[in-house]
Amino acid sequence: MKTKILLAEDDPDFGMILKQYLELEDFDVSWFQNPEDIVQILPSGLPFHIGILDIMMPNIDGFSLAKMILKEKNDFPLLFLTAKNQKIDRLTGLKIGADDYIAKPCDPEELTLRIKNILKRTLPTAVETYIKIGEYSLDTSKLLLSHSEGNIRLTVREQELLVYLLKHNHTTITRDNILDSLWETNDYFTGRSLDVFISRLRKYFSHDQEVKIQSLRGIGFEVDFPTY
Repeated sequence: MKTKILLAEDDPDFGMILKQYLELEDFDVSWFQNPEDIVQILPSGLPFHIGILDIMMPNIDGFSLAKMILKEKNDFPLLFLTAKNQKIDRLTGLKIGADDYIAKPCDPEELTLRIKNILKRTLPTAVETYIKIGEYSLDTSKLLLSHSEGNIRLTVREQELLVYLLKHNHTTITRDNILDSLWETNDYFTGRSLDVFISRLRKYFSHDQEVKIQSLRGIGFEVDFPTY
């Protein structure tokens, strides 16, 4: 079965180029030039594996569209296309819950690699399906972190980072190792992205004081997860 991509891009020329290239890479691409058409199909579900959203679109911008999509399906992988290449755009996208971003005009081959890297993380491997973490439990098959206070539906990237930290439990992990292993690149923006996701995990585990993700200035993180 082909991977189904939702592409939201209002530029007819660029959108057609992306669609044709991705289809040559054996993806099934549904291209929407009007984001309002995507909003209309949200209540009936999203039959896609990943979404690629242009930030600058008329009527409904990519950020607003992403919030609507994630409200319906919290773990839906998203990649932003941005023509501005500005720090604020990238950080806004990451805070919303995007898995990645790429600046326009982008190299279709690089875009394809980023898509494949995100999809590769969609189903975690070499990890137990059910993990007890202190007062919490993690079901990796459902991206669900549970606690007596309620459930948290993780994004693919959040679970990927949590699983990586679990694999290196009770150790010191350098920022470089995390970025190289999970983001496959290491620059200012990916570093800020890592900080955003670490902050989210700390918030999620705030009900258990035994769970510790301690920052080590200039080095990385020291993690302590009580697992059983």
